[in-house]
Formats: sequence, C-alpha cells, structure tokens
Amino acid sequence: MKDKLTCYIIDDEPLAQEILEEYISKVSFLELKGSFMSPLEAAGSLEKDQPDILFLDINMPDLDGLSFMQMLNRKPMIILTTAYDQYALKAFELDVKDYLLKPFSFERFYKGVLRLYQEQNSRQQPEKNATIPEVKTEQEYIFLKVGHRIRKVAIRDILFAEGMKDYLRIHTTEEKIMTLLSFAKLEELLPSTDFARVHRSFLIAIDKIDHIEKNRIWLGDQIIPISDTYSESFFKMLRGIQ
Repeated sequence: MKDKLTCYIIDDEPLAQEILEEYISKVSFLELKGSFMSPLEAAGSLEKDQPDILFLDINMPDLDGLSFMQMLNRKPMIILTTAYDQYALKAFELDVKDYLLKPFSFERFYKGVLRLYQEQNSRQQPEKNATIPEVKTEQEYIFLKVGHRIRKVAIRDILFAEGMKDYLRIHTTEEKIMTLLSFAKLEELLPSTDFARVHRSFLIAIDKIDHIEKNRIWLGDQIIPISDTYSESFFKMLRGIQ
C-alpha cells in the first residue's frame, strides 16, 4: 500500500494556492512537494519530482492549464481547479481525474483525493481493501467568491444567508457578504448538521437561534420566516438534535 500521494499545485492566484495548501495539510495521505504560480515555473521541477497528483488551474497567463497538461511526457493524476465550468467536457476528454469548481469545500476536495488514493492502492493490492484515512481536523471555514477575490469566512461567524435574486447575502457576526452563489452550492459547502434551510430565501445557523415562535425564528434582532415548504424538515431536524 502506498502511504502517501505526493502533490504539486500550479495556480496563479496566491489565495487559491493557500486554500489548496491548507486542504492538503489536513489529509494524512497527501504530501505537498511544491506550489508554483505558472506552468513554466513548474515544468523543470515537475519532470524531476514526478508527483502523483497535480492540482492545476486553467486560466493562467503565458500558458493555460489544458495546453500545459497536453505537453507533459509523464502525466501525473490531474485535478483541475478552476472558477469556470465550460472546460469540463474538454477536461475529461483529456483524462482529468477530477474537476473542482471554485470555490469548493474541503469535503468536496477530500472526496476527490480519497477516491484517487483508494484507486491507487486497489491497483497495488487488489486482494485488500484500502483503509479510509482519518481527516486531521474538522472544517472551520469556507471560501466564497466575492467579486474578483475569494474570501475566507469562518463557519462559526455565519448567522444566516439571504437570497438576493442571482446573489446570496451572507450575514456574519461582523459583516454582510454578497456572493454569486446558489443555495444548493452553499449547502454543499456548509456542514449539514449545523445549518438548515427554512425558507426559499433563507438558510440559518442552528446554534445562532435565540428562540422560535410559531413560524418565525429570532437570531438576535433578525426575524427569519419559516415557510410551509421547509417547516416539516426543519422541525424534524430540531427534534433530532434534542
């Protein structure tokens, strides 16, 4: 069994690099060997180290990720990390192992790398089942695309999310953050045991509830309605917590 999969990151956004580095550090079977701002910067080291996994951005100056991966003599397992979904079909035609759409959660990241780890070990020892490694730490924050930046937001600070047509307004203990994100994507990012959808326009943090009266929730000085559509599942969730 292979204990660790070695990794490279190529991404021209420093914050995106930081996110991946932090995610990799949480996974016991991953080992980061290098982070680079461009394919040209990484090319020599990549050929020398031959990492198992390459986390590769697509839109980069000088040379884009899709063109670069087609130039490689020995291809590692490639996981594309991008803010654009239009390259997905082309990517999988090129035998990309996974396609992570920014901003992606640690849970989504972990599912992808765990699958590759298990596949690698099943090839080496088909008679044995690869054990599932433990994650080092629980998820403490998410990353949200805000304008041209990606913001790190502590989960413990989130009070509720409010739908604003094509955007979501995330209310935290310190500020309000507008992000171009769907409720479905936000629910994927957040721990399902700590947050609940209570209305087509509202998702709330369970531990921030002050009290509930009939079909309304008090979170500090905010009053959030509970719609008939979500009422049954919400109160069932509360009973399960008790």
